Amino acid sequence: MLVIGAGLFVAAVGGIVGAAQAATAERAPFGKLADGTRIDAVTLTGANGVSATIISFGATLQSFKVPDRNGKIADIELGYDTLEEYVARPNYWGATIGRYANRIAGGHFELDGKSYQLPLNDNGVNSLHGGSMGWDRLPWRIVSVTQGKVASVKLEITSPAGDQGYPGTVHATATYSLDDAGNLVIDYDATTDAPTIINMTNHAIVNLAGEGAERGVLGERLTVPASRFTPVNAKLIPTGEMRPVAGTVFDFTKGRVIGDGIRDGKDQQIVYGRGYDHNFVLDAGLTAQPKLAAKLEDPQSGRVLEVLSTEPGVQVYTGNFLDGTYVGKAGHVYRMGDGIALEPQRFPDTPNHPAFGSAELVPGKPYHHRMIFRVSTTR
Repeated sequence: MLVIGAGLFVAAVGGIVGAAQAATAERAPFGKLADGTRIDAVTLTGANGVSATIISFGATLQSFKVPDRNGKIADIELGYDTLEEYVARPNYWGATIGRYANRIAGGHFELDGKSYQLPLNDNGVNSLHGGSMGWDRLPWRIVSVTQGKVASVKLEITSPAGDQGYPGTVHATATYSLDDAGNLVIDYDATTDAPTIINMTNHAIVNLAGEGAERGVLGERLTVPASRFTPVNAKLIPTGEMRPVAGTVFDFTKGRVIGDGIRDGKDQQIVYGRGYDHNFVLDAGLTAQPKLAAKLEDPQSGRVLEVLSTEPGVQVYTGNFLDGTYVGKAGHVYRMGDGIALEPQRFPDTPNHPAFGSAELVPGKPYHHRMIFRVSTTR
């Protein structure tokens, strides 16, 4: 592989992305789609050994390698080794999700007095993650690859009006940037030529012990600075309530081991989700600068992952629908609890719940979501 590009990508994250030695970017072929479209992989590497590989199919984080407390590198991102597997058995892992992340009830919403119907790709009852051909299943164009104090790759996609039932032509970009301190910054931006809705996130499913590790994530410790969550019905659609987490298995405000509550069938919400598959209402709300949305710690490896975001919610999903039929990297069979997704977002089904705020995107007012995966270790 050849190192591509030169120059400097300047990122202002309130001191999060600081001085570095030299982060590198390498671009290489990752395969071709059936129509001949070439898919490339760009690997960003920092001086501390952290690396992230992004493929242009779905603007997907295909690999995220980080050291443990002893310097041993492991890939913590669940996924596949080949493009053919991503195409044949899609499961969102690591992908950029759009137009609308999470579920929309009945695939239906109204905007400016008009009614819109989206594909019912969630068990025939809801629209999930942008529809049956969401942005996770499409090729993105690589706009630029840079290296220097920060290594980065920028990708873009244009979604025409009517795509998956959504109004407005939307142009979106996903920019991944890695520094030498272990900060992987993801900037999602979008514009439209007509009113529509938008909710972009990354669906990374991680295991700090390493993808495919036998012990899964149930022994890892999760902290979420949210005093409320949005309970769901049996179809995993929010009821509209924002319920206090105090005294429940959803209280992660002071940190708790994931396995402590994931099988607590006395809580109907756990039964509905088959574990955790819920949106948490972040106490800080929608912010101009990224704030902590979740912190994951693995006591055995010492790896720590902090997820920061400007969005008001974070979906916690414990891989409940991984049933052993998905064979991922290095032939690893993925099962329930083998990974966890921490997805910053607007709340699920926001277009149908005015109390949740707005997910509307209008001409002249661009959408921007900055999220950060910050990795470190503890002794």
